[in-house]
Amino acid sequence: MGRYKVCVQEDDFDVGAEIAALSQERADVGAVASFVGLVRDVNDGSGVSAMTLEHYPGMTERALEEIVIEARARWSVLDACVIHRHGRLMPAERIVFVGVASAHRGDAFAACEFIMDYLKTRAPFWKREETPDGGRWVDAREADDSAAARWSATPADDVSIDDSWDEIEQRR
Repeated sequence: MGRYKVCVQEDDFDVGAEIAALSQERADVGAVASFVGLVRDVNDGSGVSAMTLEHYPGMTERALEEIVIEARARWSVLDACVIHRHGRLMPAERIVFVGVASAHRGDAFAACEFIMDYLKTRAPFWKREETPDGGRWVDAREADDSAAARWSATPADDVSIDDSWDEIEQRR
Protein backbone atom coordinates (compact mmCIF):
# COMPACT_ATOMS: atom_id res chain seq x y z
CA MET A 1 0.00 0.00 0.00
CA GLY A 2 1.33 3.43 -0.89
CA ARG A 3 2.23 6.22 1.49
CA TYR A 4 0.99 9.78 1.40
CA LYS A 5 1.43 13.16 3.04
CA VAL A 6 -1.16 15.94 3.28
CA CYS A 7 -0.35 19.36 4.80
CA VAL A 8 -2.19 22.66 5.01
CA GLN A 9 0.21 25.33 6.21
CA GLU A 10 1.10 29.02 6.14
CA ASP A 11 4.80 28.43 5.51
CA ASP A 12 6.34 28.04 2.07
CA PHE A 13 7.63 24.62 1.02
CA ASP A 14 10.77 23.34 -0.68
CA VAL A 15 9.71 21.83 -4.02
CA GLY A 16 13.01 20.00 -4.54
CA ALA A 17 12.91 18.44 -1.09
CA GLU A 18 9.29 17.32 -1.55
CA ILE A 19 10.04 15.74 -4.94
CA ALA A 20 13.12 13.99 -3.54
CA ALA A 21 11.12 12.63 -0.58
CA LEU A 22 8.66 10.92 -2.94
CA SER A 23 11.30 8.48 -4.16
CA GLN A 24 13.78 8.49 -1.27
CA GLU A 25 14.97 4.96 -0.47
CA ARG A 26 12.42 3.53 -2.96
CA ALA A 27 13.81 1.32 -5.73
CA ASP A 28 10.25 0.60 -6.93
CA VAL A 29 9.58 4.19 -8.06
CA GLY A 30 9.95 4.63 -11.81
CA ALA A 31 8.23 8.01 -12.17
CA VAL A 32 7.45 11.14 -10.17
CA ALA A 33 4.99 13.71 -11.52
CA SER A 34 4.45 17.03 -9.80
CA PHE A 35 2.51 20.28 -10.02
CA VAL A 36 3.21 23.61 -8.37
CA GLY A 37 0.55 26.34 -8.38
CA LEU A 38 1.57 29.99 -8.03
CA VAL A 39 -0.24 33.26 -7.27
CA ARG A 40 -0.69 35.26 -10.49
CA ASP A 41 -0.53 39.03 -10.64
CA VAL A 42 -3.55 39.21 -12.98
CA ASN A 43 -6.90 37.41 -12.82
CA ASP A 44 -10.07 38.07 -14.81
CA GLY A 45 -8.46 41.13 -16.38
CA SER A 46 -7.59 42.86 -13.10
CA GLY A 47 -4.28 43.25 -11.37
CA VAL A 48 -3.85 41.20 -8.21
CA SER A 49 -1.54 42.60 -5.52
CA ALA A 50 -2.17 39.77 -3.02
CA MET A 51 -4.41 36.81 -2.35
CA THR A 52 -5.67 35.52 0.98
CA LEU A 53 -6.55 31.84 1.24
CA GLU A 54 -8.86 30.70 4.00
CA HIS A 55 -9.80 27.12 4.83
CA TYR A 56 -11.81 25.02 7.25
CA PRO A 57 -9.19 23.39 9.55
CA GLY A 58 -9.66 19.67 9.99
CA MET A 59 -12.23 19.45 7.23
CA THR A 60 -9.71 20.65 4.63
CA GLU A 61 -7.09 18.07 5.54
CA ARG A 62 -9.71 15.31 5.53
CA ALA A 63 -10.98 16.38 2.09
CA LEU A 64 -7.41 16.31 0.72
CA GLU A 65 -6.79 12.88 2.26
CA GLU A 66 -9.97 11.53 0.63
CA ILE A 67 -8.84 12.86 -2.75
CA VAL A 68 -5.46 11.14 -2.38
CA ILE A 69 -7.11 7.91 -1.25
CA GLU A 70 -9.36 8.00 -4.31
CA ALA A 71 -6.35 8.56 -6.58
CA ARG A 72 -4.62 5.58 -4.96
CA ALA A 73 -7.71 3.45 -5.67
CA ARG A 74 -7.67 4.44 -9.35
CA TRP A 75 -3.95 4.24 -10.13
CA SER A 76 -0.84 2.49 -8.86
CA VAL A 77 0.41 5.23 -6.54
CA LEU A 78 3.43 4.38 -4.40
CA ASP A 79 3.60 7.75 -2.64
CA ALA A 80 1.79 11.08 -2.86
CA CYS A 81 2.20 14.52 -1.32
CA VAL A 82 -0.24 17.43 -1.23
CA ILE A 83 0.79 20.70 0.40
CA HIS A 84 -1.56 23.68 0.26
CA ARG A 85 -0.81 27.02 1.81
CA HIS A 86 -3.22 29.41 3.49
CA GLY A 87 -2.94 33.00 4.64
CA ARG A 88 -1.89 36.10 2.69
CA LEU A 89 0.24 35.36 -0.38
CA MET A 90 1.87 37.67 -2.90
CA PRO A 91 2.12 37.21 -6.69
CA ALA A 92 4.70 34.58 -7.70
CA GLU A 93 4.49 32.85 -4.30
CA ARG A 94 3.78 29.12 -4.24
CA ILE A 95 0.26 28.07 -3.26
CA VAL A 96 0.10 24.33 -3.79
CA PHE A 97 2.29 21.32 -4.43
CA VAL A 98 1.02 17.97 -5.67
CA GLY A 99 3.51 15.16 -6.19
CA VAL A 100 2.88 11.53 -7.09
CA ALA A 101 5.34 8.62 -7.26
CA SER A 102 4.53 5.47 -9.19
CA ALA A 103 6.25 2.64 -10.99
CA HIS A 104 4.97 4.05 -14.31
CA ARG A 105 4.69 7.58 -15.71
CA GLY A 106 1.10 7.16 -16.90
CA ASP A 107 -0.12 6.46 -13.38
CA ALA A 108 1.97 9.29 -11.94
CA PHE A 109 0.73 11.85 -14.49
CA ALA A 110 -2.92 10.79 -14.28
CA ALA A 111 -3.01 10.66 -10.47
CA CYS A 112 -1.28 14.05 -10.17
CA GLU A 113 -3.74 15.69 -12.56
CA PHE A 114 -6.71 13.99 -10.88
CA ILE A 115 -5.62 15.18 -7.42
CA MET A 116 -5.22 18.75 -8.62
CA ASP A 117 -8.56 18.77 -10.48
CA TYR A 118 -10.41 17.40 -7.44
CA LEU A 119 -8.54 19.69 -5.04
CA LYS A 120 -9.80 22.72 -7.00
CA THR A 121 -13.43 21.61 -6.66
CA ARG A 122 -13.71 19.52 -3.48
CA ALA A 123 -11.37 21.00 -0.91
CA PRO A 124 -12.84 23.76 1.30
CA PHE A 125 -10.61 26.72 0.43
CA TRP A 126 -11.77 30.28 -0.16
CA LYS A 127 -9.73 32.87 -2.09
CA ARG A 128 -9.93 36.62 -1.68
CA GLU A 129 -7.93 38.74 -4.12
CA GLU A 130 -6.71 42.27 -3.52
CA THR A 131 -7.14 44.33 -6.70
CA PRO A 132 -6.93 48.04 -7.55
CA ASP A 133 -10.73 48.15 -7.13
CA GLY A 134 -10.64 46.53 -3.68
CA GLY A 135 -11.01 43.01 -2.39
CA ARG A 136 -13.08 40.33 -4.11
CA TRP A 137 -13.89 36.71 -3.39
CA VAL A 138 -13.00 34.34 -6.20
CA ASP A 139 -15.95 32.27 -7.39
CA ALA A 140 -15.69 28.65 -8.44
CA ARG A 141 -14.87 28.33 -12.13
CA GLU A 142 -16.86 26.29 -14.59
CA ALA A 143 -13.57 25.15 -16.18
CA ASP A 144 -12.50 23.62 -12.85
CA ASP A 145 -15.82 21.80 -12.51
CA SER A 146 -15.48 20.50 -16.09
CA ALA A 147 -11.93 19.31 -15.45
CA ALA A 148 -13.05 17.38 -12.35
CA ALA A 149 -16.16 15.99 -14.08
CA ARG A 150 -14.14 14.30 -16.80
CA TRP A 151 -12.70 11.93 -14.19
CA SER A 152 -16.14 10.56 -13.36
CA ALA A 153 -16.12 9.02 -16.85
CA THR A 154 -13.07 6.93 -15.85
CA PRO A 155 -14.14 4.34 -13.28
CA ALA A 156 -11.29 2.97 -11.17
CA ASP A 157 -11.74 -0.60 -12.38
CA ASP A 158 -11.36 0.51 -16.02
CA VAL A 159 -7.79 1.71 -15.42
CA SER A 160 -4.88 -0.68 -15.21
CA ILE A 161 -1.23 0.01 -14.42
CA ASP A 162 -0.51 -1.52 -17.81
CA ASP A 163 -2.61 1.08 -19.64
CA SER A 164 -0.75 3.68 -21.65
CA TRP A 165 -1.29 7.40 -21.06
CA ASP A 166 -3.14 7.56 -24.41
CA GLU A 167 -5.53 4.77 -23.34
CA ILE A 168 -6.30 6.58 -20.10
CA GLU A 169 -6.85 9.88 -21.94
CA GLN A 170 -9.24 8.24 -24.41
CA ARG A 171 -11.48 7.07 -21.57
CA ARG A 172 -11.94 10.57 -20.17
